[in-house]
This record gives sequence, C-alpha cells and structure tokens, in this order.
Amino acid sequence: MDNKTYLIFLLFFVTTYSSLRYADSKTPFENFLQCFKNKTNISDKDLTDVVLPQTSVSFTTVLRAYIRNARFNTTATPKPTVIIVPRVESHVQATVICTKTLNYQLKIRSGGHDYDGLSYISSAATFFVLDLSNFRNITVDLNDDGGSAWVQTGATLGELFYRIWEKSEIHAFPAGVCPTVGVGGHVSGGGYGNMIRKFGLTIDHVVDAKIVVANGEIRDRKTMGEDLFWAIRGGGGGSYGVVLGFKVKLVEVPKTVTVFRVDKYMDENALDMVYKWQFVAPRTDPGLFLRVLVSSATKNKTLTVRARLRALYLGDANDVVLKMAKEFPEMGLKKEDCKEMTWIQSMLWWMNHVDVDKVKPEILLEREPDSAKFVKRKSDYVEKEMTKRELNRLFKKLATLDRTGLVLNPYGGNLNATATDATAFPHRNKLYKIQHSTTWSDAGPEAERLYIGNLRTTYRIMTPFVSKNPRSSYLNYRDIDIGVNDHGVDSYRKGEIYGRKYFGDNFDRLVRVKTDVDPDNFFRNEQSIPTLPFNKRR
Repeated sequence: MDNKTYLIFLLFFVTTYSSLRYADSKTPFENFLQCFKNKTNISDKDLTDVVLPQTSVSFTTVLRAYIRNARFNTTATPKPTVIIVPRVESHVQATVICTKTLNYQLKIRSGGHDYDGLSYISSAATFFVLDLSNFRNITVDLNDDGGSAWVQTGATLGELFYRIWEKSEIHAFPAGVCPTVGVGGHVSGGGYGNMIRKFGLTIDHVVDAKIVVANGEIRDRKTMGEDLFWAIRGGGGGSYGVVLGFKVKLVEVPKTVTVFRVDKYMDENALDMVYKWQFVAPRTDPGLFLRVLVSSATKNKTLTVRARLRALYLGDANDVVLKMAKEFPEMGLKKEDCKEMTWIQSMLWWMNHVDVDKVKPEILLEREPDSAKFVKRKSDYVEKEMTKRELNRLFKKLATLDRTGLVLNPYGGNLNATATDATAFPHRNKLYKIQHSTTWSDAGPEAERLYIGNLRTTYRIMTPFVSKNPRSSYLNYRDIDIGVNDHGVDSYRKGEIYGRKYFGDNFDRLVRVKTDVDPDNFFRNEQSIPTLPFNKRR
C-alpha cells in the first residue's frame, strides 16, 4: 500500500469511526427522534405532544392516565424510555419502522385495563410504549346492511355505545359492560358482555380491520389475508402488528329490556341458588344473561359468603319473571325486583347507577384518567356442574378469605353457533367462565401477598372442577402466573405453556400466522404468540 492510498484509508477509517462513535453516543430517544422526524416530516411544535421522553412534562401524566392497576403505578415499576402518542396513521407507521430498525422493544396500549400491565411495563432495559388513546374516532352508519361502525382501537367501549345510541335506540353492540375498557384489546382478545348468549362474542361481529404490520404497511382485511384476519379476532392483535381500527356489525335490541339483581348470603339460601344457577344460566333463553359473583362478605361483623346475581333480559319484566318462576324458583325473583329500561340505560345500570333516570348517557364518555386500585385476576372454564358438596367446600373457604371472589359468566345459547376454530377464540363449548378476582386499596408488599395469596387459594381449590389438559384461560384476563414454569426452555416452548391455555388447538395456527407475518418476532410481549423455531419453518 503506497502512502497516498494509506492516507486515504486512514482518513476513511477515522471519519467512519468518528461517525459510529457519534451515533453510539446518542441516547435511544435521540436515535428514535431522528428517525421519526425523517419518516413523518413532523414539526418540532407538534412533536412535543407526540413523542414524549421521560424528561417531558407530559410523560408521567400520559403514562399514568391509562394504568388501571395500582400495582404497576409505583416508583419501582419499570418505565418506558419513550411514549409515542400518535395523532395520525403515519405516526404509527413511523413508530413501527423506527423501533424495529433501531431494535427497541415496542409495547402497544389502547385502553390500559391490561390486568398484569404487559402493554406498558417490560423487563427490557429500553422499551417504548405506543399509546393509542388519541385514536378514538367512531363512525356509525345505520344504512350499511343493518348498521355498522368503524371504530379506532383507542376508543373506549363507553364511547362506542354512546355513539351508537346517538343514532338509534334499537341498535347496540355486544361487548363488555365496563365502559372504560379500550376497544383494541377487548376486541382482539375475543370480547364478551351481557349479550354473549344472544349474539355471541364481540369478534363474531367484526367484518374488517386495519393493521400496521412489521414493515410499516397498513393493511385491511383484503390485503392482510384471511389468516391474519382470523388471528386478530381472538388471538390478540399485539402479537401481529398495531391494529388501528375495526369495522363492526351492529345488532338490533328491543326498545325495552329488563334488568334485575338478587343478593343472598349463606344463611339465605345462597348455596342452593348458585348450585341451581349452573343448570339454568347456560341453558335458558339466549336473551337472558345471568351473572353471579360469589365472594367473601361481612354480615353482622362476621365474614361469610354472599352470592350477587345480576341479569339482563332482552324483553319485558313479566316475561322474565314467569320464566324464572318455572326454571329457577330458588332465585325467588319477583316483579318488584325488576326494572324495565332502554338498552343504553341498562349499560348505566351495569355501571352500578341504580336510578338510571337520573344519569345521562354522556357519563359513558368519561375515561376516568389516573384512577386505579390494586387488583389481580385469574380465569377458568367449567365444563361440568359442580356438586352441592363441592360448592359448599368452596363457600366455606371463601368465608375465610377477605376481598376474594369468583365471577361466574354463563355460556351456551347462540355462542355455540360458531365453531371453536372459526375464530382464534377456542372456548365456546364451555359451560361457564370464572373470573377469580381480588381488589384492595392498601399499598405495600404485605397487602399484596395477602390478597394475591387468597386469590391463588381459590384458584387451587377449583383445580379439580375446571377444564384440564390444558387448564384453559381467557386472554383478556391476562395472567402472568400461568407462564411461570418456563425456566430453561426455548422461547417457543415458553409460548406454548401459556399459549395452549389461552388458545387450545388454535395455538398452532396462530404460531404459523405469526411466523409468516412477523418472522423476526418484533411484536412481542411476555405472553405474545411465539414464532416457529428456524428448523421448523417452511
């Protein structure tokens, strides 16, 4: 090498090395910011409301606004390096492209009800949160084949219900009864509410969707293909991309519906009522939904068990009273227990507003920012009725466990009209679903150990009486406990441990779809769908 060539080489090396060192010296935020600006041409003024580093004055407010579990709202909780709050679709595309190019982990959050916080916490040292709370546009079209709506995934269920009510009192949408739940997670995980037995799951009414995939492209049902469209209806959208919105079909409901509640304690025949409930609730008229919450309670300063039955009937009070007198006399339902109202008023009633005539539907638009208690949830599916003796054992144990309960949600009816593999949600043929529930307000590790310990006790007691091989769970009651036995195994096997519980036999197809659309496993969280090992790929 002559001197001239050597000097050119040396100059090139020094220049390149300096550039690399300069790039390496940038923070993850600076690297992302540069990429994001190049992809969007966003102004510096607008940028401050869209890309929020930890130093932003809005960072903590935005992060906390949609944390619904106080367990993950502490100083010790891992915080994202950056929160992106997109205003338009191109912001989402740029976020995906830049975080993937720079090899940062991206968490996707719509409503934030995520029980175990997987949409906004991570064990990774550097991770970003894509907060879709501004993506809340809803367009209702009653002239589209009986009624439809395009709803962005950052909207809440309450907002969707309200926008439908603005247009019609006889149209509705079968989804959850908690109005602050985000559409994105609720729908992509399956979704259900108090009309599940009449109209099936929420995903049964999804007819189109828009999603940003790993290369930044936006695809609808036609361009994403039926496999991916199948996967994001019950398989969780966050494993495959960023779902921007869903097109849903509306349903028609009577002008008058009926609600009622019946509460009984152990000394008031509660055990007999819950036992008979198992035989009636999954088999009665599909227009009747009977939910029961069995929980510890205090009566006369003594811990006992209370069974609280809540119901929606798509019809008038006289009709349902006659049905229950014949099918369910143990409930003791009387006409004075019932209230007739419109469907939108029934949503307010399920929010625990007793006198719905004094409450305006606009309350459905409230998002309750920065409000959370300490919670833990688990789930089960029951395939055969428990005996009275088995229920009695559960009741006796519950009477010793403070703040612990089981929410029993009946299946049956028209839910079974759709095959278990028609969507990614596999649990349609079960008798009823259980949500194991504990909620408390005392901060600190001692309270957390106590109440979560109580919950795990009821979960353990129920082991002989619920589904087996695998013990099934509901994706939208995300439970990090069911993936703990994963030490020393590869990522696919880790995913299979919880994946079989959430998705049963549908897990295999979900993995194939994941491997096809996101082979690098960019869209991932602690319980996302894994990709196939390289030696098993086509």
